Amino acid sequence: MTEGWSKKVFLRLEPPSPEDPASLQERILKGLSGSASFSEGRREPVRIRPAVLGEAGEILKQQGWEVTAVLGFDGDVWELLRLEAGDTAKEHYGLCVDLGSTTILMELVDMNTGEVRGRESTFNPQIAFGEDILTRIFYTKDRPEHRVELQKAAAEGLRELMEHLSEKTGADAFSCASMILSGNTTMIHFLLGLDAFGVFQSPYAVETLAPDVCRGEELGLPFKGFVYCYPALANYLGGDIVSGMIATGIPDREEICVFLDVGTNGELIVGNKDFLLAGAGAAGPALEGGVVHTGMRASKGAVDRVSASEGQLRVHVIGEGQAEGICGSGIVDLLSELFLNGWMDIRGRIGEDAPPAVKTPEGMAVEYAPGLYFYQSDVDEFLKTKAAAMTMVEYMMGLIGLSMEEVGRFYVAGAFGTHIDKESGVTIGMYPDIDREKIISPGNTSLLGARKMLLERSAREKAAEILERMEYVQFGAVEDFIHRMAAARAVPHTDLQRFPSVVKKLEERMKNKGC
Repeated sequence: MTEGWSKKVFLRLEPPSPEDPASLQERILKGLSGSASFSEGRREPVRIRPAVLGEAGEILKQQGWEVTAVLGFDGDVWELLRLEAGDTAKEHYGLCVDLGSTTILMELVDMNTGEVRGRESTFNPQIAFGEDILTRIFYTKDRPEHRVELQKAAAEGLRELMEHLSEKTGADAFSCASMILSGNTTMIHFLLGLDAFGVFQSPYAVETLAPDVCRGEELGLPFKGFVYCYPALANYLGGDIVSGMIATGIPDREEICVFLDVGTNGELIVGNKDFLLAGAGAAGPALEGGVVHTGMRASKGAVDRVSASEGQLRVHVIGEGQAEGICGSGIVDLLSELFLNGWMDIRGRIGEDAPPAVKTPEGMAVEYAPGLYFYQSDVDEFLKTKAAAMTMVEYMMGLIGLSMEEVGRFYVAGAFGTHIDKESGVTIGMYPDIDREKIISPGNTSLLGARKMLLERSAREKAAEILERMEYVQFGAVEDFIHRMAAARAVPHTDLQRFPSVVKKLEERMKNKGC
């Protein structure tokens, strides 16, 4: 039977009498030990703090000694957080969080059924101190008061989401006894008010890789439950990736799996039940539209799909209104169509005679929507980014002596992986040219792993086991990494034999054009 990080136990207690003058604390502990739903198989002790006893006494007297005990697990023992009047065991909820540098996502989960009652997201308030993580790290360097500002901003984002979930679901998110939080190493440092400069500077000795459990109140959150933060492996390989391992089950699979989470950094895991190779390196915000002139997140007004017919580009806009920019999935589609139609060569150079191409003061560009341009410099930046990501994969596969054809599953995690078209991804060399069924977009595995941990406390031991098994590869120490990147920068690659399906598409298009 799985056991989560919190419990709600209905108790019918006997009031004290001359024959039974046992203390209030004893009565509660006796009631809990007599409850099969709580005591069966349990080894950890129960702690009851004096402040809780003071509140409990009044509630018990008012309710005729029929109450529900709300307990949270602090990592070592169960703690009675409060008593609620009557039987409220069916109203038992927990929270799971993906703490991203740009967006925070939170779910309210029914701890009895595992059902997600509500999901909300918000921009991380820390953006006010820098849109990228590095700016925030330098903002807090040697300035403890600035670390306090970022900590409060993170807590404010979490409070906002708890309020929205309470309003949306009708359940009180602030009464939850547990919150499981997943994020990269820097974001966890910011949340805990720690100095994150060690993430960025050699020898990369961060303040913690295993933050474990703290009280919500310690983080400035108005709830008395406990917060568990996923442990990390290294400065650039954080708890969000370990959470992804729990979500996908890669460490228990027979087949070789590749797990790639692409954002400002690219995190990579290759392995199965027998081994786990882990690595991380700079990828770049281009994959999220971050350094593109007209790039934007996948929100209303963003071009998220691009196709071509009769020599013209056609786009789809999120929200069906006027295009305001282009997001990652739209960029991949755009580059794919430019290449397949001969409007961009293998080097990624936009052809001057391409129908959608125009000359601008900044060089050649493609007008993909009225007044919106994708410049040669945007192409260059994006291809550099995809080259970094795929070079990490190729290098790791080389270390274990396997080819991409031997991969059973190729996971592309996160929002980017969820929305990208597989064929477009293969065409530009963002994905390997393998059976498309093997390319899996599992969604937000950071959040999925947090939810699984919330409902299955044993996943904590599993996370520790995964970290013990991981071998970390420093891509920065690979001598010929830059040379490898240069080969992977081409579309789809300098070695076209690696992409037979793309070659076939090119041949078919040339044939249809009568060439």
